Amino acid sequence: MSMLFHASRRLSIPHRFYFFRTISSSSSSTPFPPPPIVSSRRVVVTGLGMVTPLGCGVDKTWKNLIEGKCGVRELCLEDLKMSAFDKETQLSTFDQLSSKVAAIVPTGTNPGEFNQDIWLNSKDNRSIARFIAYALCAADEALKDSNWFPTEQEDKERTGVSIGGGTGSISDILDSAQLICEKRLRRLSPFFIPRILINMASGHVSMKYGLQGPNHAAVTACATGAHSIGDAVRMIQFGDADVMVAGGTESSIDALSIAGFCRSRALSTKYNSTPQEASRPFDTGRDGFVIGEGSGVLVLEEFEHAKNRGAKVYAEVRGYGMSGDAYHITQPPSDGRGAILAMTHALRQSGLHPSEVDYVNAHATSTSLGDAIEANAIKIMFFDPAISSALAFSSTKGAVGHLLGAAGAVEAIFAVLAIQHGIAPLTLNLTKPDPVFSDGFMPLTASKEMPIRVAMSNSFGFGGTNASLLFSSTGSD
Repeated sequence: MSMLFHASRRLSIPHRFYFFRTISSSSSSTPFPPPPIVSSRRVVVTGLGMVTPLGCGVDKTWKNLIEGKCGVRELCLEDLKMSAFDKETQLSTFDQLSSKVAAIVPTGTNPGEFNQDIWLNSKDNRSIARFIAYALCAADEALKDSNWFPTEQEDKERTGVSIGGGTGSISDILDSAQLICEKRLRRLSPFFIPRILINMASGHVSMKYGLQGPNHAAVTACATGAHSIGDAVRMIQFGDADVMVAGGTESSIDALSIAGFCRSRALSTKYNSTPQEASRPFDTGRDGFVIGEGSGVLVLEEFEHAKNRGAKVYAEVRGYGMSGDAYHITQPPSDGRGAILAMTHALRQSGLHPSEVDYVNAHATSTSLGDAIEANAIKIMFFDPAISSALAFSSTKGAVGHLLGAAGAVEAIFAVLAIQHGIAPLTLNLTKPDPVFSDGFMPLTASKEMPIRVAMSNSFGFGGTNASLLFSSTGSD
């Protein structure tokens, strides 16, 4: 222990870290004792923040969602972010894109708009790409909502960040590749790598607020946001932190990202002239998802910690289920077993019965195969309440498009808000439901006021990765 003590003095390690047991030379032949038992702790949501195609801010987004507004619009040349290329190349690229609609965050200086001058364009933000800026903006709102800005060293060490992303900054990669073509590689920005690394969203949030707890970034395609939240919950339950700033972020409205999804035939192409009708989950007229962008961030907190400081509690995180399809790089298995497993694990962990779930925010992205398979999985999981119309479910992607790595976090917030406000949001553009549905089993086509005590949010990603989050209302006990 003396060597450890002297080393710790050189490294300025605080005295409270001396928790190691004393060992003697005679103990080398005896078995190690088992690790300390870690009792699971309750985790609640105390802050929310959002940047979405429906607006910047939770209130703006939720109001527009419930009222049936749509954040999808027609693409224009500037949206492709090809300023490093000549006009002819830009026009040729735009012309070759089969999908010309997107769900884009509104920018400007008005309330409810994302202010680029504050979060993105200042001289101090040269290392910040758009997806990082979205995360910083959403995290700022969530922390203000939670009223949690730790100043004591121990509080900073007990507060972490878990914000993931799907693709990072593809536009930066495209611009930098152009420098190679032009033989101007020496002009490459020294901030190129820090701008494209997905974990830099978590990094910047932690640095801005001095948060020294776990610093984590999941990358699981379209399940990223949900996994980031679920992983953060586990960190609090396991005792690694008391508070976690968790969510997902994405900025993939650029030429190369859109082209890539076009080539994989994932995007909607039939509604280029009527963009607000393009994202239509569960509808027979669906032909692919609408690419979107934004960020969703939650402040998660150990229940007693939140109660002791008088924090506002939105909901409790009751379950986090994960699974893998082990089937195909992009398609789910026809029996929906991956989705069923994720939902089953979340319910089992929660201690709740399927009949106690009031609302499900479906992953349904407006693709022909995925929507029907998830619908059947929900029907299998919640058979009795679904048939009796007790279960409300919808996909909010009709309004916000598919936010990829941010989708799971934004939709988790929608599930939390459904509990808080007692309103289940609608599925936009659902005019002719898929044949999988019947009169007793139908997605919501209008927002519905109803008591919601338990809500589930599903997120499924390329590579067959699945996550389900289960939230419930909580009392003061």
